[in-house]
Amino acid sequence: MKQASIAGKLPDQKRRSFWLRHLHQWHWISSAICLVAMLLFAATGITLNHSAQIEAHPQVSGKQGQLPHDLLVQLSAQEHRDKDAVPAPLARWLDQQFGIDVGPQPGEWSPEELYVSLPRPGGDAWLRVDLGNGKIEYEKTDRGWVSYFNDLHKGRNTGAAWSWFIDIFAVACLVFCITGLFLLQLHAGNRPVTWPLVGLGLVVPLVLAIVFIH
Repeated sequence: MKQASIAGKLPDQKRRSFWLRHLHQWHWISSAICLVAMLLFAATGITLNHSAQIEAHPQVSGKQGQLPHDLLVQLSAQEHRDKDAVPAPLARWLDQQFGIDVGPQPGEWSPEELYVSLPRPGGDAWLRVDLGNGKIEYEKTDRGWVSYFNDLHKGRNTGAAWSWFIDIFAVACLVFCITGLFLLQLHAGNRPVTWPLVGLGLVVPLVLAIVFIH
């Protein structure tokens, strides 16, 4: 009878061992992927929450120049004015002469000028090309490292690569949390305080949202 009872428990123990092994594996792998990014997002969550108290000191710098005549003639041609993208010859010249990378940013064309807005994490920039005399004006605003990391947190003006990273990071965080929840369930029998703590983590933000957020 005793042997039959032990034999009946073996499949349950094997099933528990299987799930524990796989859940622990996915849990530590996702935690390793998430660790550094989660620290970054947690820290910037604090700085974003206290952005009004963190004083920024924007630094503005500018450059001026003169477009070569042959390049100005190309830009002044009517066929360019209906195109959104900055022409490749102008983009190369700006990069070589001033170190200005316009990338794929579209330009705003008018009969008098080409204006390019160049938003960036932690700052802003713009470029203006006078299509009459070829005068170039460039201005960049840098709001500091705190603003830079805050914009990374929000995915503001960060481009497609960072957007993909945030999505992958979010999926890894979901895996980390879900596997953690199942591990809690498997260990909850020996830790009576488990579910009260989980419930507290649900109730506290819910009560704050209902009572204090209007």
